[in-house]
Amino acid sequence: MAAQFGRLRKGAVNTTVAAVVVAALAASQAPGVTTDDAGRKVTTGTQPSPDTPAENSATGNSPYYTDLPPLKSPNPSPTTGTPVTQGTSEAGIPATVLDAYKKAANALQESKPGCNLPWELLAAIGKVESGQARGGRVDANGNTLSKILGPQLNGNGFASISDTDGGAYDGDSSYDRAVGPMQFIPSTWEWAGRDGNGDGKKDPNNVYDAALAAGHYLCRFGWDLSTKGDLDSAILSYNNSQDYLNLVLTWLEYYRKGTHEIPDGTGTLPADRSDDTAGASPTPTTPGSPATPTTPSSPSTPRPGGDGGSTSPKPTPPPSTTPPATPAPTPTDTVHHLEDAGTAKLSAMAGDAFTEKITARAETKAGKAVPKVRIRFAIIGATDAAFSTGEKYATVLTNSIGEAVAPALKAGENTGEFVVRTTVVGRTVSGLDYTATVTERAADTLARTGEDALTCSPGGEFADQVEVKATYKGAVADKVAATATLIKSADDATENDKGPYFKDADGKPLRTLTGLTTDAKGLLKLPKLYADDTTGTFLLRINTAGGATLTVELKVAAADTSPSPTPSEPASGTDSASPSPGA
Repeated sequence: MAAQFGRLRKGAVNTTVAAVVVAALAASQAPGVTTDDAGRKVTTGTQPSPDTPAENSATGNSPYYTDLPPLKSPNPSPTTGTPVTQGTSEAGIPATVLDAYKKAANALQESKPGCNLPWELLAAIGKVESGQARGGRVDANGNTLSKILGPQLNGNGFASISDTDGGAYDGDSSYDRAVGPMQFIPSTWEWAGRDGNGDGKKDPNNVYDAALAAGHYLCRFGWDLSTKGDLDSAILSYNNSQDYLNLVLTWLEYYRKGTHEIPDGTGTLPADRSDDTAGASPTPTTPGSPATPTTPSSPSTPRPGGDGGSTSPKPTPPPSTTPPATPAPTPTDTVHHLEDAGTAKLSAMAGDAFTEKITARAETKAGKAVPKVRIRFAIIGATDAAFSTGEKYATVLTNSIGEAVAPALKAGENTGEFVVRTTVVGRTVSGLDYTATVTERAADTLARTGEDALTCSPGGEFADQVEVKATYKGAVADKVAATATLIKSADDATENDKGPYFKDADGKPLRTLTGLTTDAKGLLKLPKLYADDTTGTFLLRINTAGGATLTVELKVAAADTSPSPTPSEPASGTDSASPSPGA
C-alpha cells in the first residue's frame, strides 16, 4: 500500500484515482495544511528559509521517504501503555519503536513540559526519515540490526558537508551522512545525542537514544509545539523543506487519529523518496561492511517487508581512465586559524546570564575573513553552565565578515572557572579557549523591612523578628549567602558575650548565625531574639556575599516601675468654689 501511495504522489496513476486520494487526504490534513487544485499540499504560515544552511538542520536536509498515509485511518488506540489493536503492517508502528517514541515524549513532558511534544510527532518524523527504523528491524534494546545511513552529503544533488566525525558514526571519513532511525548528521548528534535507554551510551543507531535526541532537538529554543508557528518552525529545523513540513504534518494527523502496534521487523518500508530513487535510502549496512553497498553480480529478489530495489542486476561500469578532477576548495578548506573578535571578559554571577557573548573569526593564512564556515563552541569542564539553548554545544555559521557569535552563556549554581572551546567543524586547525568565571550570588544593599524599634526587657524576648531585604544594583538578590552576628560595638565586630542572643537547637545562647540565605524575593528573616539580664543598647550586624552590610540597634531596658503622679488637692478648710470675703 505504501508503494502505491508513493506512486500516486508521483503521478503514476490516472487522474480519477489521484483525485480520490487527494480528496481523502484533504479531509484529514494537519492544521494549516491545505490542498491546491493540482492536489499538492500547501501549508500556510511558516516557510523554510533559503538562507538556512543544511548543516544547521538535524538531517543536513538529507533525502526522506515521501509515501503518504493510507486512505483509511488506523483503529484508535490509547496514547499510553501498550496498544494491542492489530491491522496492516503499513499503518502500524513496530512495538519497540513505538515504545521509544512514547518514552521520549514522557521524558520531555517532565524535563520540558512547556514544549508539549506529542509522541505522534516523533512517529511522523521516524516514518518519513527511516520508515520506522526500516519496519522495526531492531533488537530488544532498540539497536538497529544494521546501520541506517543516508547518502554522502557531497554536494552531488545534496548539500555539501565535509566529514566532521572522522567516520566514527557514519563510517565515511570524506563526507557526512545522516545516521540512524531519526537520521541525524554526525555534527548535530555530537551535541544533540541522548542516552534514552539508560545503557550509558549515546548511539544514533539506537531508537531509544535517537527518539529522545529528536525530542530535545524539537523542543529547543523554548518552542511550544501545541502552537502552529512553533510546530512548523521545529519541523522545518529538522529538514528545511516545505514539502517535508507538509508530509510530516500529514503523518502527524494520521497517527493522532490512532494507531496500532505490530511486531518488530514486520513493518513495511516506504517505496518513494524525495530524491526519486525508490527504496534506496536510508541505506542499511551491516557492521564492518562498506557504507555504500556494491552492485550485485546476480539478480536479486526484494527482501520481505518491501525494502524495494530492482530485481535485475545492473552492469558494473568499467573503471574510468580519466583522473578525477581536483575539487575546488570549500570555504572550510581555506581556514588557517581562528582569531578572537573582541570578546570581553566573561564573568557572571551564579544563576545569571553572561552579558558578553563569545565572538570568533575564521581567517585564511593571509588573515582574510572566511564566511560560511561552521564554528563549534563547546563548554569544557565540571560546570553546570550552558548556552541559552540549554545545551553544552553550539554550531554557528560565520557571517560575511567571517565572524561567528556563540549563543549567550547562562551560569549555573557552580562557582569557579570553565572553558569554552572554539573549533572549526571539518577542519583540523588550532582552536581558541575562552575562560569564563562564575562568581557567587551577591548583594550590594541590605535594608530592614520594618521600622519599629526593637526593644526588650531583661530576661525577656523581643516581640519582633528582624527581617531584611537584599538587592543587587536595584534588583532582588535571591539565594545570597549571609551571616548575622551580635557584635561588641560599631568599631569592634567581634562577637559579644553579653546582651541579646539567638538559641541553638538545644536552647543554648547563640550570638552568630551562619549558612543563612535570602529567599526568592531577596528576603531574610532571622530567628527570634532573647535578652539576658544585661541592659543597654546592643548591635546586630548582618553581612552578605558581595559586601552588603546592615547594623541593627537592639535595646534592653528594665520597665519603669515608679508610681504615676496624682492631681494636687486644695488646702484643708478652703472651698475653692466659694467667693472671697468682701467680694
